[in-house]
Amino acid sequence: MALLITERCINCDMCEPECPNQAISLGDAIYEIDVDRCTECVGHYDVPTCQSVCPIDNTIISDPQHPESREALWEKFVVLHH
Repeated sequence: MALLITERCINCDMCEPECPNQAISLGDAIYEIDVDRCTECVGHYDVPTCQSVCPIDNTIISDPQHPESREALWEKFVVLHH
């Protein structure tokens, strides 16, 4: 699945520079994740770095509207970086 930043976001600017896919940007009110670029850090790290650095629990969650297998996330990584 791609990840989703919820309304709990406080715009602390921690997640955006950590994203290796440049999938995070500031939206109208809070940060947003581009589902076409989010690989949940597959190909880069063992866990999503945005979730690791976010100071507010359960702010960055799996996006239920964009389910993807680990294989699909890997394929997206390959397209983005190779």
